Amino acid sequence: MIYKFYQQHIFPHLLNQVMHTPSLMDQRRQLLLPIAGEVLEIGFGTGVNLPFYQNVATLYALEPNVDLYQLAAKRIHESAIHVQHVQAYAEKLPFSDASIDHIVTTWTLCSIENVEQALSEMHRVLKPSGTLHLLEHVQYQDNTKLKHLQSLLTPIQKRLADGCHLNRNIEQALRDAHFNFKEQHYFAAEGVPKLAQRMFFARAQRQAQ
Repeated sequence: MIYKFYQQHIFPHLLNQVMHTPSLMDQRRQLLLPIAGEVLEIGFGTGVNLPFYQNVATLYALEPNVDLYQLAAKRIHESAIHVQHVQAYAEKLPFSDASIDHIVTTWTLCSIENVEQALSEMHRVLKPSGTLHLLEHVQYQDNTKLKHLQSLLTPIQKRLADGCHLNRNIEQALRDAHFNFKEQHYFAAEGVPKLAQRMFFARAQRQAQ
C-alpha cells in the first residue's frame, strides 16, 4: 500500500521536478523545435515537451500512467496544439502501419518493459519518410566501473523510478530494430547524478526495405 501511494502521489511529482533540470530542458528545445506536422509522443508524462512544439498541429500523447497524465492538464489547456490522449503501451501501438510522420520519445525508453518490442512497433507505424526523435540516458560504454555500477543498481532504480533502467544501450537497440541515424551524439547532462549523466540525442529513420 505504501509503495502504491508512492507510485501514485509522490513519484509523478519527483519525475516532473527532475525533468525540469535546465540542461535537459535545453536539449528538449534543440530536439523539438524543428518538428512540424503530426506527432506521436511515446511517454507524454506531465507534458513537459508541450511548450517546445512550435509547428505541431496534432499531438498523440501516449501515456499509460493516468496519474502522470493528470499533471499535464494545465499545460494542455494552455497549449494551442490539439492533444489527444492515447492510454496504451508502447509495445502495442494503436496505429496503422506507416501512418505516423514523427515519433518523439524523451527519457522514456529506459522505463519501457519490453523496449525491443516497443521499437519494433515504432518502426511499424512510422512512415518510410518519417523520423524518430529521441533523448535518453544510457549505459556507459567507456567507463567499466560506472557501467558495472549501473547494472548493479538497476533493480533498485526500477523500483524507485517506475521501471527505469540505468544500463540500456539505446543506440544498439535502435540499430537492432532496423533504424538508421540521421543525427546522433552523446553528451553529459549537467545537474544530473554521474550514474545517469550519459545522454544520447538522436534522429533516426526506418531502414530502406
